[in-house]
Amino acid sequence: MPAAVRNGPPTRSARSTTASLASTNARQQQQQASLAKRLLFPNTPPGADLPPLFLSPACPPELHAEVYDLIALSLRAYVNTWWTKITRYDKEFLPQLTKVLVHIIRALEQRVLSADLSTLIFCDVPALVTEHFVDYRHAVSKVSTSYATGGAHTVPQLFHFFQPHLAISPEGNIDEEYFRHALDLVLKICLPPEDYAPDVERYIIREVLLKLIVKDIIPRVTQPWFIQQTVLDLLGPPPEKEPPHASSSVSHGHFSQLSNLIVLLLSAIQSLSGTCLALIHAYKQAISTIKLVNDSTATKHTASKSSGPEVPSSKAQKCTISISRTPSSSPVPERSSISTVVDAHHDFVRGPLVMFCEIFRLHWRFSSAITFNFLFMLCTCFKAFINNLLSYVLYNRVLSFPSILSLVRLSKRTLFPNGYPGPPPVDPTPEEQVMIRRRLIRRVSEMLPVPISAILLGSSPVVSLEAIVDPLDDHACNTHLVVFLFDAMLLTVFPELGMQGSSSSVVKENPGTLMDGLEGEEGDVGSVAEDLPSPASLVE
Repeated sequence: MPAAVRNGPPTRSARSTTASLASTNARQQQQQASLAKRLLFPNTPPGADLPPLFLSPACPPELHAEVYDLIALSLRAYVNTWWTKITRYDKEFLPQLTKVLVHIIRALEQRVLSADLSTLIFCDVPALVTEHFVDYRHAVSKVSTSYATGGAHTVPQLFHFFQPHLAISPEGNIDEEYFRHALDLVLKICLPPEDYAPDVERYIIREVLLKLIVKDIIPRVTQPWFIQQTVLDLLGPPPEKEPPHASSSVSHGHFSQLSNLIVLLLSAIQSLSGTCLALIHAYKQAISTIKLVNDSTATKHTASKSSGPEVPSSKAQKCTISISRTPSSSPVPERSSISTVVDAHHDFVRGPLVMFCEIFRLHWRFSSAITFNFLFMLCTCFKAFINNLLSYVLYNRVLSFPSILSLVRLSKRTLFPNGYPGPPPVDPTPEEQVMIRRRLIRRVSEMLPVPISAILLGSSPVVSLEAIVDPLDDHACNTHLVVFLFDAMLLTVFPELGMQGSSSSVVKENPGTLMDGLEGEEGDVGSVAEDLPSPASLVE
């Protein structure tokens, strides 16, 4: 009996210990669960994985997790902070918003995969940048003329006359209603009717995206110092200059003339061997790249032939879809059936070359104009291969899943350094902005070799570089460029938002015609360059 009495308490303590261990394990599993699982999918079992976000089978699992984590951080920072003040007991609001966002992301994924991004990157964007430089220089040249009513109009106002837009005022102020209406149309296309019908969820997502675009992104990327600092970061720090060493024979006198010759001979042999190895590696890399480009082109043509007869007649119509149709019935064009047709009518080399010519003002100098015409003819001879090469690099290097994963991780570290939004970055002072501009000009002038600098920049590289930086040195004018780029991307992904057949006519102006109206300034050798044949006439 005493033994039974002694055995009773340990039995009760074992049960309580088991219950406490179970509760502790449950709390540890809840703490170990990711933020996305706790906020976005609270009903998911502890050991289960999150549902896939993207529909592409080639998407790595890490990209699903990183994008979910970014969504969770954004909703916790910008939605949960004020929603918990309204009610603490509604735990289904964030999962419902996540459901809507998943619909939007998957619809955008299908749209981007079916869109012709090569034409956007290599034709539309260069044409817009070229037109920006041309119009800015024309506006500057007309400031002190009668076109500016005796100097009453500033450069941004004259630039607005060249590039008017509904969403921008002459002073460079953005109209939020334009972007709000555009985002609402995008949500109408991406969301199914049952998710688009509730106003509250749609308005919250729309306003969050509107704040991100209009209040955070556009005012920042249109600042001249931000563009200049970004270019400096892409160029990297300047190489450290090694201090000059005195000659060993002069300083010490321990080495004879024969030893110096031996060292010089060995250094020449080492440089020659290194150059040969670099040439061999470049040759192998070029052969491998050519094979990959040809294989990808053959695969694309095979896919277009196999999927071509199955395309319905409704998809052959360009930008004639009514905005009032239901989102579920909006067709998504197939990339394999349309991109090859579009690529056959576009020259991906012409736009970047003309943009490069206008930025560096190559047509204003005789030697640079001759060099540009020779390069243009050379690229025209290999136009078909260069088009395939640029498309291959875009889709397999720039827009690959590893690149997107790195971009998402960088965005998460930048926007949420400690899991929450960091303090807003401090804008540099006017003196610091001037220093950033000077550092950029000095960095580019030091980076270019002397022969290339003489061709691209002429006899005065600093003056030429200042003329290159000037068109991006006005916030209001940069806002026009960014808004036009936003419209180009929107019409590429959602062509039905444009008017009948105008999805490409808004931005796809022939870049070759931009050089026909360019004039040289007085006292410049641009008058000599005007006698040279333009690239458009050479191609014709």
